[in-house]
Amino acid sequence: MSIPTSTSVVESALIRAPLAHVWHFIKLQDFAKFWSAVEKSEFVKGASEETDIVKWTFKDGQAVEIKQEEHSTINHYITYSVITAKPELSYTSVLSTVKCYPVTSGEAEGSTFVEWTGNFSSDADAGVIQDAKFKRREALADLAKAAAKK
Repeated sequence: MSIPTSTSVVESALIRAPLAHVWHFIKLQDFAKFWSAVEKSEFVKGASEETDIVKWTFKDGQAVEIKQEEHSTINHYITYSVITAKPELSYTSVLSTVKCYPVTSGEAEGSTFVEWTGNFSSDADAGVIQDAKFKRREALADLAKAAAKK
């Protein structure tokens, strides 16, 4: 019997770098530039003329093809879905969004608040959600390090 669980995850971080430095990294093809778990991220050539498809190859051997669903340079967010994975995923789908907000006042003024969500299909189990939570936390910590160096 499976354990009932939420099928969404939300992780966030305050990154001590200006929005322009952080936003520079939020391109699907550039995730390998900051996320230590990703060995390489590259466009999939010839996959689609209308849509950006990027392949992330993780250091653990997993490879996923990501489809950019939405992108806004005005509102500083990107939404993507996983369209293929090797090895195959244990769930049907996930839609993720990374949003960046400038911190405009207070002690953290000049910093960036980053939120990374994932909405999974109902067949995702608690292990999938926990894995997504920790991967996002790790990636946000890596993003903070990379943005601080810029």
